[in-house]
Amino acid sequence: MVFGWRRRKAGERGKKKVKKLGELDMEVAIPDHFLCPITLDLMKDPVTLSSGITYDRESIEAWLEAGNFTCPVTNQVLRNFDQIPNHSLRKMIQEWCMENQNHGVQRIPTPRIPVMAMEVSEILFSISSSAKRFDQNGCLESVRKIQKWASESERNRRCIVENGTAEVLASAFDRFAHHAFRASVSLCEEILSALHWMFPFDKETMRYLGSQASLRCMVWFLKHSSTDISTKRNSILVLEELVSCSDDDQKHAEELADIDGVEGILVEFVKNKSKKLSAAFVEMGLVSLLLGILVDHSDKGISEKALGVMDELCDCKEGREAAYGNALTVPVLVKKLLRVSDVATGFSVSAILKLCKFASMEEEERALVEALQVGAFQKLLLILQVGCGFETKRKSQSF
Repeated sequence: MVFGWRRRKAGERGKKKVKKLGELDMEVAIPDHFLCPITLDLMKDPVTLSSGITYDRESIEAWLEAGNFTCPVTNQVLRNFDQIPNHSLRKMIQEWCMENQNHGVQRIPTPRIPVMAMEVSEILFSISSSAKRFDQNGCLESVRKIQKWASESERNRRCIVENGTAEVLASAFDRFAHHAFRASVSLCEEILSALHWMFPFDKETMRYLGSQASLRCMVWFLKHSSTDISTKRNSILVLEELVSCSDDDQKHAEELADIDGVEGILVEFVKNKSKKLSAAFVEMGLVSLLLGILVDHSDKGISEKALGVMDELCDCKEGREAAYGNALTVPVLVKKLLRVSDVATGFSVSAILKLCKFASMEEEERALVEALQVGAFQKLLLILQVGCGFETKRKSQSF
């Protein structure tokens, strides 16, 4: 019989040695039917399969998730994968633990019943219905219930994610962000808190989170100082996932560009997040977007932020390649030298230096020629003579 060798060893594995009564060694024998047939350990959450054999839930779930379709003991194909809690056996195990506490045996806690797919479907239907009615309180209550389930076990989290929860939450987020955002800030914060552990997102979830209303909502959280720090973090994580995995790069780039104050948010993103995120923004067409902003806007603040982002993007290979491939890059950067502010000049000098320093021989030569053609040499000489910062002058001397 399958696992018969494990049963023969159960007598040895099922004993726990403890020191008691002076120097006497006592052995506490665990009854065989209290042991999981897979691990031969005391069962904490016994469940019975359709084959009639009982296992510890954690062990049999690992067996099934590995792609097995049979009962480990009987080797028969399972009619279904239902795991029925064996409450009677669990109570017997708990009583036995209590009786042997004096021998060092600890009572196993009553396990939480894991969430089932049907329960998840019901709560998601409730969220969708509440969102359609703009029932903020009903939706918030359901989202918090999902959060509670998720906090109980990793298994619950998997069940929640596998049943399409991210898409439903993203849809509700988009709906409230579009129609009643200021009146439902707490709900939107709670949804972001739930979404940040559901990565990666599927296409429909990305579509809802990539809407103009959803993006504005997340940027609003990042811009306002009164926003809780955890909400800012969740907004950044969700936006990072969105821009890192999106298939609709140009559309999202244009939508982000239309949001007031997004330049400052992008600066913080690029400065504080990973190179992977910088590369993701580059793939979205951010270099072209920034150059367009610099050409179209003469505002000091906007120019400084856009140049700051451009400088940071030039730290990564993808950013430099995108800059080399755009004919406006060098002319625009040179044009901003000594035209906006010392801060803007510093960013421009730094970006031009990175394009030359880290380029291939051919790219470096082309960048230098373009810079000279648009008057970079004369401006760099002026920078060395006027009152720009020490770091800017040092970089200017490096050309």
